[in-house]
Amino acid sequence: MGMTIVEKIFANKLKKDKVSAGEDYFVPIDLIMGTDATVPLAAKVFEENGFNRVVNDSKVVFINDHFVPAKDITSAQNCKVMREFAKKYKISNFFEIGRCGVCHVTVPEQGFVVPGDVIVGADSHTCTYGALGAFSTGIGSTDMASAWALGELWFKIPESIKVILTGKLNKCVGGKDIILYLLKILGESGALYKSIEFYGDIISSISISDRLTICNMAIEAGAKNAIIPADEKVKSYLKGKTSREGVCFRADVDAIYSKIIEIDISKINLQIAKPYSPANVTDAKELLGMKVNQIVIGSCTNGRIEDFRLASRIVRGKKICPNVKLIIIPGSQFVLKQMIDEGILLSFIESGAVISPPTCGPCIGGHMGILSDSEVGLYTTNRNFCGRNGHINSKVYLCGPAVAAFSAIKGEIAIS
Repeated sequence: MGMTIVEKIFANKLKKDKVSAGEDYFVPIDLIMGTDATVPLAAKVFEENGFNRVVNDSKVVFINDHFVPAKDITSAQNCKVMREFAKKYKISNFFEIGRCGVCHVTVPEQGFVVPGDVIVGADSHTCTYGALGAFSTGIGSTDMASAWALGELWFKIPESIKVILTGKLNKCVGGKDIILYLLKILGESGALYKSIEFYGDIISSISISDRLTICNMAIEAGAKNAIIPADEKVKSYLKGKTSREGVCFRADVDAIYSKIIEIDISKINLQIAKPYSPANVTDAKELLGMKVNQIVIGSCTNGRIEDFRLASRIVRGKKICPNVKLIIIPGSQFVLKQMIDEGILLSFIESGAVISPPTCGPCIGGHMGILSDSEVGLYTTNRNFCGRNGHINSKVYLCGPAVAAFSAIKGEIAIS
């Protein structure tokens, strides 16, 4: 029998002719990513275990993004620990605020990912990079410490779910709506420790931004990773970002899948995930008129320039409802500059939105927009668990940038 994409990536890294799902291997790692939220614990574990050398510092990336600019003394101390660890072990890929943005926007933007890579990050949404044809998955801080010291980690090769996308996207429908629709099908654990592979003729017309969004939220179904076969659009995206070419894999026609799901995306309308689960999904039109207090457009899920272009077209020349707080969070400094150059930032400011520096901020209930008792938020982020975004009695609904923008104008959930 043939191999899936993930099996081919592992076989390539291990220099084997064939590997199969369920087999265990120590696999060399191409990139290890950490943030201010996860590096401090890993640094402590690293040194407590007597490690005194990072095996390949060029394959380590640190990004200051979760609680930045530092919201309190603890956050500032965590940033200091990461900065000093990077200096001590000569990790040059250290991105301080002002030089980067949210980790899963910055890493592909800076050219750290190419097709065929094996990537780990101490953040659950590291599965984002599968959009570029890489195997990419989240790990814990202790595993990250081991990866720094060894340059490899133990993996059980996951079984794969094949998702075939057909049809044509409806107006304003994008990657967020596709993945929310899939989560509605799979549920929170329908892809537990599985790889989700995306196929279909429609893939070639889906932007890299939307692909990154789709792969970002695969973890919400329990997936080990998500992956989309690299194509010419990926090669074009990477041009000028990196000198590495990578290896583009496609699954064999006789590859074995635990499940095959076919989705006609022309049947997908604008979607919303209701509290308290990203898989508690319905058509946005079912919630029309529901009042909201705060709207956030940004995060590693929808903080790219394409997201803000769409939202700005909707709000341009209009005023945000006075009963709503609209918070705009560019995914990186580069995205922020693009927004300035294209006049997008000004359109948001004139509409009555507030602009945040690049940060995870309200997505994790960190800062830059914590919800109070009983407040309702409408976010383009990836999780809406109880108490995640503020007060335990607050509620967050997840959506794409179009619904967020329409709703900001009306002060209630809207789709036009």
